[in-house]
Amino acid sequence: MTIDNLKIPTVTLGTWAWGDNGETGNGYFGSPLTQAGLEEVADKAHTAGFTLWDTAIVYGMGRSETVLGDVLKRFARSDYQLSTKFTPQAAGPGDDPMADMLEQSLARLGTDYIDLYWIHNPADVARWTPRLIPLLKSGKVRHVGVSNHNLSEIEFANQILGEAGFRVEAVQNHYSLLHRSSEDAGILEYCRNHGIPFFAYMVLEQGALSGKYSPENPLPEGTNRAQAYNDMLPQLKALTDKLASLGQVRGAEAPDVATAWAMAKGATPIIGVTKPGYIDGLVRAASLTLSSSDIAELEALAVAADVNTRGWWEKEMQV
Repeated sequence: MTIDNLKIPTVTLGTWAWGDNGETGNGYFGSPLTQAGLEEVADKAHTAGFTLWDTAIVYGMGRSETVLGDVLKRFARSDYQLSTKFTPQAAGPGDDPMADMLEQSLARLGTDYIDLYWIHNPADVARWTPRLIPLLKSGKVRHVGVSNHNLSEIEFANQILGEAGFRVEAVQNHYSLLHRSSEDAGILEYCRNHGIPFFAYMVLEQGALSGKYSPENPLPEGTNRAQAYNDMLPQLKALTDKLASLGQVRGAEAPDVATAWAMAKGATPIIGVTKPGYIDGLVRAASLTLSSSDIAELEALAVAADVNTRGWWEKEMQV
């Protein structure tokens, strides 16, 4: 059993957008990234004490893992933690597609073990969950979690792992002011009751809650996130204005407040980091305290916005 050694940070560093770092410098997020720029991000994160990096094979189909592995070569392996994922929908035809995908991730990341390995989407819990067990026993995977699973699937995965002396050690779902389905479905409560850390991705809704974008200054045209969010920016204005005003009186900014909200709800936010200044925001967010009235007002404005930000790859959490 390795569960006692899983280090849970206040915030996790997301590298989904690092998969955009292809030949065109463009992609899902429209993020023109450079090796030097990302090394600066990593240096600043390291200095600030943020050590857990989250990626996946499907973020740019290997590009995110490759870039992250190259950037982290500047540090000792003991100085950071790696989180990556097995995605059933991308599984190959071999006898053990999960072990094969893990080996590919290890090679790209330049390491011989993964600190936290996830089943990215449930697909078939009975088929894929048992495949984690030999990986845990081998030491190539230190800890395991499930992502985008509903409550019954989390419980089933926990049962399967429990029969082998392991357990689900983390849950990762889309969770933000605009998308609280994991809370409504009882997943956050289940995690609290069972001592399972809950990791929240898309806390800033791909930048839509950053306060940076508006109908006059929309997300980058031609990107998937622009297609998903630009039409709803007018409905988000009251919420982003409130995030900004709460931040202003605390020496912080709108995204810091949205991140602090997730922390206040008991989640570990996974925040995408593509610029060094984003690390400053994470430092500010970690020190912010929101009152119960602040939280209630933000949630009321989010409900009033009446938008649906569920990703095309996500299913409803309530069953």
